[in-house]
Amino acid sequence: MSDQAYFKHHVFFCLNERNDGRACCASHDAKSAQEHAKQRLKKLDMNGQGKIRINKAGCLDRCDQGPVLVIYPEGTWYTYVDKEDIDEIVDQHLLGGKVVERLKI
Repeated sequence: MSDQAYFKHHVFFCLNERNDGRACCASHDAKSAQEHAKQRLKKLDMNGQGKIRINKAGCLDRCDQGPVLVIYPEGTWYTYVDKEDIDEIVDQHLLGGKVVERLKI
């Protein structure tokens, strides 16, 4: 068994949808952001084993700070507003290894 993780980075986008009026990530178009990140990494050939995995997640219990995503193994949490923010997280954190301080929560 290898000591190396299956994925270098594993990214979970909260796509939780609440119907009771409370804040939720789905109301911030989180699904579109998750799909954008996934497609961007595919185009860069950075998805798959030994690389990066983008996943959908249910409630990550931080909807009040949403939309949110978390990157493992670091456990770094981010919020974002648009696809440009997602691109910055991809470029700086996932590809460049530097935390995007302005988006970190």
